[in-house]
Amino acid sequence: MRKQLRKPVSALLIALAIIPAGCSRDDLNPAATASRNTSDRPRIGLVQINQQALFFTQLNEGAQQEAARIGADLTVFNANDDAAQQSQAVTNFIQQGFDAVIVVAIDVEGIKPAIRQAAAAGLKVVAVDAVITDPAVNSQVGVDNKAASKQIGEFVGSYATQHAPEPKIGIVGALNSFIQNIRKDSFETTVKAAGARVLQTVDGKNTQEGAAAAAENLLTAQPNLDIVYATGEPALLGTVAAVEARAAADHVKVFGWDLTKQAINGIDRGYVAGVVQQNPLAEGQEAVKAADALIRGLPTEKTINVPVTIVTKDNVDSYRSAFA
Repeated sequence: MRKQLRKPVSALLIALAIIPAGCSRDDLNPAATASRNTSDRPRIGLVQINQQALFFTQLNEGAQQEAARIGADLTVFNANDDAAQQSQAVTNFIQQGFDAVIVVAIDVEGIKPAIRQAAAAGLKVVAVDAVITDPAVNSQVGVDNKAASKQIGEFVGSYATQHAPEPKIGIVGALNSFIQNIRKDSFETTVKAAGARVLQTVDGKNTQEGAAAAAENLLTAQPNLDIVYATGEPALLGTVAAVEARAAADHVKVFGWDLTKQAINGIDRGYVAGVVQQNPLAEGQEAVKAADALIRGLPTEKTINVPVTIVTKDNVDSYRSAFA
């Protein structure tokens, strides 16, 4: 493990970071941090997008569980959807002498100068979920979004052709999200190859409120839609809300990403037909495992894929307890 720098924790990190796994609030003051810098416990920073989406909170939980298991000090930084704050957080972790940084990037290009600086300073860099293509990244953890979107596209294509001669599809996306654009494009290519028509894509801006408004506009503009595909958790929540508000559950089927209690209710009612379910808990665990192995100089996979499951009425029961 490289030599730790003895510098105080910045005010920004104190204000926005979650308490590290296994630490008290006292551990976040400069004196406590300085004393911990001399220990052999690996110090890992996790730069997160927000603390609102269930996906991110479950990812944090998995990371914290693994950090506690292996005896690492983990600090989670909440960027509150601000890409600039993510870059600043990486810089702060460098200055505080951390051993590794895990990044769930908002802007996969904009974060590159910060992670390159981290790598140059000797930190190990692990990217989670959003794919950062850069030599500074030692390991990439998460779902193969292109492959998983092809998988749900094939599922939708098969479903649609059994229920409509030329299925008409609308997409609720998040055009400011690198990952969700991959999910949109791969899905669209796949369903078109199966004979479906994509009539319109609307931008939910990666918020539930924005997605609900966009989905309502979609349902109004395209009254003959057979299917709506939502590219992420906020998009799916908004789409479910819009289908309920527009009383469209009798003629529109919904497919999308990331289960919630509302999506499960939609499955029970019959209009949500399939949801790509990731395993964010496992992604958090795998990210911390990779960071720890890299710090210790152990062999680590360059790409660590975490598989997905398509949840339908046939297998939803096994997920209910997590969303009760």
